[in-house]
Amino acid sequence: MTITAPLFAPLTLPCGVTLKNRIAKSAMSDSLGDGRGNPTLTQIRLYERWARGGVAVAIIGEVQGDPRAAEKPGNLVLGPQSDEPLLRELARRGQANDTLLWLQLGHAGAMTHPPIGEPRGPSVLDLPDLVCRALSLSEITALPDQFARTAAHAQALGFSGVQIHAAHGFLLSQFLSPLFNKRSDAYGGSLVNRMRLLLEVIDAVRDAVGPDFPVALKLNATDQLEGGFDKDEALEVIRVLDQTSLDLIDISGGTYFPGAKSASDSAGGGPYFTDFGKAARKQTSKPLMITGGFKTAAQAVQAVRDGAADIVGLARALVLAPDLPHRWARADKDIEFPRFTETPEGGVTAWYMQALTQIGQDAPIDESRDVPKALAEYNARDAARVALWNTHFG
Repeated sequence: MTITAPLFAPLTLPCGVTLKNRIAKSAMSDSLGDGRGNPTLTQIRLYERWARGGVAVAIIGEVQGDPRAAEKPGNLVLGPQSDEPLLRELARRGQANDTLLWLQLGHAGAMTHPPIGEPRGPSVLDLPDLVCRALSLSEITALPDQFARTAAHAQALGFSGVQIHAAHGFLLSQFLSPLFNKRSDAYGGSLVNRMRLLLEVIDAVRDAVGPDFPVALKLNATDQLEGGFDKDEALEVIRVLDQTSLDLIDISGGTYFPGAKSASDSAGGGPYFTDFGKAARKQTSKPLMITGGFKTAAQAVQAVRDGAADIVGLARALVLAPDLPHRWARADKDIEFPRFTETPEGGVTAWYMQALTQIGQDAPIDESRDVPKALAEYNARDAARVALWNTHFG
């Protein structure tokens, strides 16, 4: 028995579905769609490689039900204009090796990419690089059904679960935050009101997919912004979530608002949210996943053994080594992370996202690519897709 054995015990979710181990590919906005909301062959191969590499579940980040609320023109969209054969192929190949493939149900809210949509949030924002209008009450009350339709569509296409995105400053996260939610109606003010939409979305999604289909949630432990959603409020939300039909709570943190601190910018070399996970454990019996900062097998094992997490979410580690679960099962040497000297805002994320393209093309990662070049390539690819998106969704 290896030291990593705790990571390879199965985990049965409340809905009855069993994960084969405790290692997940957490949601990233990989931006590998074709610019029309459909997967590319590169994206399909990428998720097949992660499945073959041994993860229990992989989560595709920011899948939209509303094409006018997308964060990137490389996001996937489920709706009447979807290429369903391609999406079914993604579901089939991404679930090789008994891996589950879940879609993260997203709505970018105030962070909607303006060239392809209309930024809308709980309240008006007029900040440098971040402007949005407030959603009307009728628009808010229509959102649970929208999330539910997207979840049902994912189920019909053969995906094996969904994750509701309420972290990182996207729409449901914005509703939870007193910094961005200044509403005076039933969806603003007290925490009870600010979490109302989230609870309505959870109920609608569960009603749409039935009792046996995994429904997870990604939640911030903290926005890492002064005056934002903080740890005490997050723990209270988790206490309430314990009474819902959720199957898994994925804990992360930070926001992607321009200039704000993201979770991956956190100081220190270890996992970011294990202490919060231990506190959350006292508020819920739901399975917990922690995403952020795991770099070594020992860190992942400790999180599971200490009870901070039932499953660990990996992102950048699985970019560098798509077969990392197999390596950990063999007790191989830990992987080395690249070090960068020049890191413009968004540059390191862009470097990893460009590496995903190489993985999906079965090519070695070009570790010599500098960060500013990767950022320029990443932005150019998104810019080229804007016209495709707007023509397709018209």
